[in-house]
Amino acid sequence: MTVWTWVDLALCVALLPVAVACGYLLLLTVLSWRRAAPVPPAPTRKFDVVIPSHNEELGIARTVANLSAVDYPASLRRILVIADNCSDATAEKAREAGATVLERHDTQKRGKGYALAHAFEFSQKDGFADAVVVVDADTVVSPNLLHAYGRRLEDGAHAVQAHYGVMNPTASWRTRLMTIALGMFHKVRSLGREALGVSCGLRGNGMCFTHAVLREVPHDAFSVVEDLEYGIRLGRKGHRVHYAWEAEVQGEMVSAEKQSRSQRQRWEGGRAQMRKLHGWPLLSDALKQKSGLLLDLSMDVLVPPLSQLVLAAVGSAVAASVLVWLSGGTAVWASAVAGFALASLGAYVLRGWWVSGVGPRGLLDLAWAPVYVVWKVGLMLRGPGAEKRGEWVRTEREAERR
Repeated sequence: MTVWTWVDLALCVALLPVAVACGYLLLLTVLSWRRAAPVPPAPTRKFDVVIPSHNEELGIARTVANLSAVDYPASLRRILVIADNCSDATAEKAREAGATVLERHDTQKRGKGYALAHAFEFSQKDGFADAVVVVDADTVVSPNLLHAYGRRLEDGAHAVQAHYGVMNPTASWRTRLMTIALGMFHKVRSLGREALGVSCGLRGNGMCFTHAVLREVPHDAFSVVEDLEYGIRLGRKGHRVHYAWEAEVQGEMVSAEKQSRSQRQRWEGGRAQMRKLHGWPLLSDALKQKSGLLLDLSMDVLVPPLSQLVLAAVGSAVAASVLVWLSGGTAVWASAVAGFALASLGAYVLRGWWVSGVGPRGLLDLAWAPVYVVWKVGLMLRGPGAEKRGEWVRTEREAERR
């Protein structure tokens, strides 16, 4: 073999992590077909719908009203608002809207994870419900939400995730790109993972857990990404998260750069920490136990953010093209691997755009993607913010900026 052949093979080996990550996303893309929604059973399950809240006086009444209007017998559901370390009228507004309010004051243990643990403990001791549902304070839900959960619970599920979408996709090019991004990350990945029969993952909003699984796997997750953390714990205990694709929770996404920057830094920093703590141990345990559930969880954690993956794939393609030019066209294997990675990412992005429903305007907004990628890389280089572990960092709502 020539020197160029050896260089080509060496570059192929170097590109394997990128190709494997992109191949994983391609597999989920291929499997992400939309199936018919299952027929809901007659309602028998009782639900506590938990809204963890910190200084949400302006919007909490709307969220409670929206949840009060779901298509499910009122006698089988209850709305619990956790007013966690609030300094405003969140508790009063929630009570006026018809919710049961739990006020919590603890200057040391602050944050969504602690609020959820408090609510879950109350729900279990109180004995009204069979399962708890988590809905963020800036959210609207589809009327069929509890019916969708009931169907999965009747079929034996103990953890369920509804689709988590964007309430305000047309607010700006940034929110349209976020809608496409969540179409990829929340819908394409979740549908593909559901088809594989593994865990679809938890998204923090629109989650449902039975009391039985909370007793077996207590919700001791207090990081910034407590949903990802708890999903991993469930997987290690053999419980997969089922995906209720026909039901939806929609959260408000910020359109301003400053608020979006803070939010993304927290999310990306939290996932990076989970990647460091759990990625390779999950992969090692998956291979030892021959567990597809743990293998998928390890891939979900280890696959880097799309912005980093795109940069890696583009960089790989450039390096492979230079090698082809220097070798006079004899070194082509690295180009094939880089081409596979780019094609896989292209299919994944286009599928995310399609399922997002933003239409042709969203496709045009993908022209902003390079700007968004550079912005995301800048956030990565800055590193995570200085917030304490799991501390409440409230993102300013769009209505407050007007």
